Amino acid sequence: MKKLLVYGLLSMLVADGFAQQTKDTLLTVIRDTLDKKKSKLSIKFMDYKDDEEDTKEKGSKFNLQFIAARFDVGLSTYTDKGSYTLSSANSFLERETWKSSNFGFEFFQMGYRFNNHFKIYAAAGLDWNYMRLKQNITFQKDKPTLTYVTDAVDYKKNQFSSKYLRIPLSFQFRSNDDHKGDKLNFVIGPEIGFLLNGEVKQVSDENGRDKFKDDYNLNPFRYGAFARLGYGGMGVYIKYYGNDVFAEGQGPEDFRNLSFGLMFGF
Repeated sequence: MKKLLVYGLLSMLVADGFAQQTKDTLLTVIRDTLDKKKSKLSIKFMDYKDDEEDTKEKGSKFNLQFIAARFDVGLSTYTDKGSYTLSSANSFLERETWKSSNFGFEFFQMGYRFNNHFKIYAAAGLDWNYMRLKQNITFQKDKPTLTYVTDAVDYKKNQFSSKYLRIPLSFQFRSNDDHKGDKLNFVIGPEIGFLLNGEVKQVSDENGRDKFKDDYNLNPFRYGAFARLGYGGMGVYIKYYGNDVFAEGQGPEDFRNLSFGLMFGF
């Protein structure tokens, strides 16, 4: 929970920085398609307000941006064959609900704005899921299937996590400016992810702090869908992945991830 609060504070600071229109945060490539006879390509530093200003003109825009946006801070939960209650066979994956979290952000996007209200863009970012295990177990490295041993150690913290490169395709719908100059945004779309690594992090009086990295039989590729609803620079999100958390034949079957929470830097 402490880590979740830290991520939240950092995300709010980042969002506040963007709200102040810091001009050196975004590198943008824009192709002007207003004139069909002359296609103009420009590169400039810009902030989010510039994207809004561009859409006040008639026509369409293509843009490519290196960004720091859509910071997700929320909870991560799992379904076991469609149920939120674990089967006896998977009871070793029992978690502390409020300490099983999700964090992510995006650092790149490219898209095409059709008009002031609709845009399609693809992005790239990083996404972490943290599973705070209740039982005193340790997952084993380099095993053909998910394997664990029960330890004679009382862990103060026993955390199992995964890190993915996330690539969402977003369909953005937004309203006109309100009296404050802000917009209501709704974004929905599919997302794929590629596993970067898994990690076990443990804290105990007996062993101190331990950290182990491996793929831990996690699914190397995942796919799912997401939805985001925001106002100004803040909002809420939900993400659901349609395939299993663990690779086929290497871990619990029909064990899937659902994440939801707050987002900053729309």
